[in-house]
Amino acid sequence: MNYLEIINKCLMELNYKRVRTFDELVKNDHIKIKNILNIINSEICTFENWNFLLRKKILQLPKNTTEVVNTVNGKIHTLSIDGKKYTYSQKFEDFILKKAPQERYSVLNDMLLFPKFKEDKTVDVIYYTNDFVKSAGGGEKMQLEKEDDTPQIPDPFAEPLLVYGTCMRMKANPSYGKFSYWLGMYKDNLANMRSKLCTDIKQSPSITLERF
Repeated sequence: MNYLEIINKCLMELNYKRVRTFDELVKNDHIKIKNILNIINSEICTFENWNFLLRKKILQLPKNTTEVVNTVNGKIHTLSIDGKKYTYSQKFEDFILKKAPQERYSVLNDMLLFPKFKEDKTVDVIYYTNDFVKSAGGGEKMQLEKEDDTPQIPDPFAEPLLVYGTCMRMKANPSYGKFSYWLGMYKDNLANMRSKLCTDIKQSPSITLERF
């Protein structure tokens, strides 16, 4: 279900008039719904470490260097070099002062910090992406923008979660007639997604490869 279809579902649930084209979404409530949809989508995607957001990126670390630009748009799950898992260290000063411990990495601003190697190294990174949306062309991005964009949340969970969550946030009044229904449906579908989309690390995720 794409962005426009989800918006129309929200309009119907709120007893508003549906639109035929994306260009008709010009009213204040239309704009609110679009903004809230993106907020709800982001909240759900960051609620848990979902396997459907796992991606893999390959970085190149030149020899005799200790840092590389962090192009990972998300939370690092696993980082490895030469098949060895490297553990994150908060002590970035050790890397700057050339006292980096073995099989550790750190982060400073937009740089990933590593021990120095005498030869070029390939850094394998598995991470949870912050790109919560897919475009019609298959690309990924952070927010719903175009009518044919789709959320990363898998079917059949995307529609009820985004529609009920958005309607609930639009009214934001527990005394509103349908508020309890929306809240209950949102919670039920979120719990259902959590139970059916196993987040166990033994589950084989779908991984997209990128090389930089």
